[in-house]
Amino acid sequence: MLHSTRREWLQALAAAPALAAAARATPASGLKMKITRFDVIPVRVPFHPRLRDNFIESYRKQNRNQTTYDSTMVRLYTDAGLTGVAEAGLSPAAARDTLQKMVGRSPWEYALDDSIGGLLIAVYDLMGQVAGVPVSKLFAPNPAQWIQQTWWSHCFRPRLMQSEAKLAAESGYRVHKVKARPWEDPIEHAAVISGVVPSDYRVWFDANSSWGSVGRTLEFAKQLQKYPIVFGLETPMPRENTEGYRQLRGKIHLRLADHMEGLNALRYIRESILDAFIVGAGRLGRAMLAKGALGEFFGIRLWVENGINTGISQVFQAHQAAAFPAIEYTISVTHTLEDDLMKEPFTMQGGFYKVPQGPGLGATLDEAALEKYRLG
Repeated sequence: MLHSTRREWLQALAAAPALAAAARATPASGLKMKITRFDVIPVRVPFHPRLRDNFIESYRKQNRNQTTYDSTMVRLYTDAGLTGVAEAGLSPAAARDTLQKMVGRSPWEYALDDSIGGLLIAVYDLMGQVAGVPVSKLFAPNPAQWIQQTWWSHCFRPRLMQSEAKLAAESGYRVHKVKARPWEDPIEHAAVISGVVPSDYRVWFDANSSWGSVGRTLEFAKQLQKYPIVFGLETPMPRENTEGYRQLRGKIHLRLADHMEGLNALRYIRESILDAFIVGAGRLGRAMLAKGALGEFFGIRLWVENGINTGISQVFQAHQAAAFPAIEYTISVTHTLEDDLMKEPFTMQGGFYKVPQGPGLGATLDEAALEKYRLG
């Protein structure tokens, strides 16, 4: 979305009224702000010690040899003295290539540009700072102040799953996404979690297609429904099995969700096949606006997991959730890692996170953590 004049920027932002309003309210000097340089910081963060052995074991059972999460952190500097931060969602080389093309241009030129991936986070951080508004107000005039963040667990052994649920509840979480895999029994997971969480705690299971068929899905659902904490199923069968999903309608009393990407979303909405869509691709600009509008128009909920690896993405994800009423839950894995790379704690209260209200993201990278986990 490259445009050279203020009028062109405003015309391009017409599809996003709150962005356009922020641009109109920003002094001309703020719109002329230019990106002058950047830092690209590759990091590698290991799994948290409490989970490490079981995490590695679970991934190996999926033929996946993984012991860490790698991310590319970025700072964007401007001639206005402002700095924006992001988790790029790109390789370090791809981030550098893209950023070199952005030097000398205004962040406003990239406001809805999905082609730059997670670099949009730093763009929005800068725009919010110069406009004097939190990032959430770039997307909506009156965003919510609180959002529902979800705890995430891989398919851990039952005792570890139980302790994770207890930790989540004690940390203020009330929604928990649990991976279901053939090497552990989801019914046992539901049972052990039920014994250590408050009555308002809720769990959904993500089978990643591993249940395979309508029959197996119905059998698992029948057993899981006995536990009041269980409220949903994600991707019990391959998502292309539309007929199978049709057959589940009215036969289970759990909310059914699958990834919006790769589906004919309008068909699934029109036929009321799903109760929610998972939004997982890191397209944070125009595509996210479209998904938010689609969900709001048709009254279908979105469970968003764009902010996966670090606290920067997690906080940005919260800003978008505050702005788009269709977003019901947000998901990340930061609590499964040694460090989220943030100065500010991501504090939950009664199942909710309060979105920062200062200009920009309201999130600060922890310089000591960056140095500790920096690659190269």
